[in-house]
Amino acid sequence: MYKLNHIHLKSNDPMKAAIWWVDNFGFEIVDDSTRETGDRFVKCRSANGVPVNISGPLDGQTLVESDSGPNLGLEHFGFDVEDIDAELVRLAAVGAPLVDGPNELPDGTRFCWVAAPDNVRVELIQWPS
Repeated sequence: MYKLNHIHLKSNDPMKAAIWWVDNFGFEIVDDSTRETGDRFVKCRSANGVPVNISGPLDGQTLVESDSGPNLGLEHFGFDVEDIDAELVRLAAVGAPLVDGPNELPDGTRFCWVAAPDNVRVELIQWPS
């Protein structure tokens, strides 16, 4: 059996990104350090306990801008929400615009994607009541 160990995001400003995740998705910052490789490394934990690390560029490294569209590799990660429409309004107000959807499945499940800081693609899922 394999258990998810962590998710790792890259950012040119890891603490700014971490604070955004804390403020908007209930993450907790559990450590903030600079590694021997020169990158700031902010360890977070999601509201349900999944470790999420956010690190900056290594010494001498330049991180190229990404986009929030579908990508090869890590495509997105998702959050269950109670009211997708309210979440879209809230997230747009804090700089996470809608990039796709909302869509609805025949069973009433609604889903969409927003662009979080550093163009991280995030799916919101509202399950039928």
